[in-house]
Amino acid sequence: MKLVVVQVLLIAVVFVVAARLFRSRGARAQAIRRLGVIAFVAFAVVSILFPDVWTRIAQDFFGVGRGTDLVLYSLVVAFLSFTVTTYLRFRDLETRYTRLARRIALSESPRPSGTDENPPS
Repeated sequence: MKLVVVQVLLIAVVFVVAARLFRSRGARAQAIRRLGVIAFVAFAVVSILFPDVWTRIAQDFFGVGRGTDLVLYSLVVAFLSFTVTTYLRFRDLETRYTRLARRIALSESPRPSGTDENPPS
């Protein structure tokens, strides 16, 4: 009985997280995010309802002793991927902000004396 209550609570949390992730901006990013969320929900529900499936998959296909180890290895790879993409995104944003700041600084800087904005024709 306790296992069923825990499973229901875990599945409810998975759906709450999924609903939160569906709120995004940009059509392409939203489509990719939705596919990822659907895969996450499917993975989570299968993991919660049938935890032994991952042990069989781990042993039969990957030669790993336990399903929890396989899930841990997968999470490590996912975390590293997330870290690298986040780093690259922030580096790109820093470069954009630097260029924008330079452009604003140049456009707002005073013009050197002796130059006319509207030269005579």
